Parts: sequence; structure tokens; C-alpha cells
Amino acid sequence: MRIVVASDHAGVDIRREMADEARELGYEVVDLGPAPGEAVDYPVNGARVGRLVAAGEYDLGMLVCGTGVGISIAANKIRGIRAVVCSEPYSAKLARQHNNANVLAVGARVVGPGLARLIVREWLTAEFEGGRHARRVGLIEPSDSATAGEQLS
Repeated sequence: MRIVVASDHAGVDIRREMADEARELGYEVVDLGPAPGEAVDYPVNGARVGRLVAAGEYDLGMLVCGTGVGISIAANKIRGIRAVVCSEPYSAKLARQHNNANVLAVGARVVGPGLARLIVREWLTAEFEGGRHARRVGLIEPSDSATAGEQLS
């Protein structure tokens, strides 16, 4: 399984920890950067990872910015992406099991390296449960004729 990771300048160190954890779990990881000291706007790398995962070039994506919020919003603008921001392992696990999250975002100013690794471990070792959750995930996916909000109303 292939994972693509990226961050903004605030997330470089945590991104590297997350990538290392994924590699230790046996995943192939491609790191899109940025390098330390290189300024990058979070929407650019959030959308970039989203496009790569949505296109099937990578199975999953991981993102980091200051809070994880902005970069996840950017990724979620891409059709087919279900990016979640997690600050603790339990939500990461359930995001995979119940929501089939394909992109994980964390906040470098919210979690430290050890916690980031635990979040990644729970997210990557959990599996989508399908069943009633598959129906619900289908409800949040936009169709060609309706937006997600219209599907739910």
C-alpha cells in the first residue's frame, strides 16, 4: 500500500514522524515536502495530496499543518476525498472503521511526535467495516445530480 504525505512549513517535523511510523508499519511512503525552512501554503499541499489519492496514484494520504484543519479542508475540496483531522488515536481508528477516511490530517501545534505516531498507527491498522457504514459513506459522497447536502435532505 502506498501513502503520500505532505505538510506546510509548520508541519515538517511531525510529517516526518508520521512518515517514519507508516514505513515502520510496512507502508511505502512518498514525501512531497516541504523541506525545512521552505514556506508552503497549506491549501496547495492539501489539494495536491487530495488529487493524488482521488486519482488512485496513492492508496492513502497524510497531511500536517499548524492545526490540521486548513489542510484537511483543502483536501476535502477534492471529489472522493474523506479527510479527517485527528488529535487522538480513537477518532483516527473510527475515522477508518466508520468513515473510510482516506486522508489523515494532524496539527503540528496540537500534537507532539509521540502522539502523532500513535494516531497514525491506529489509523493505518484499522479497516473499514462496511455494512451500515458503507451506506452512510455513500450518503456523504456527492452524486452527479446532487451535492452531498441535497442527498441528505
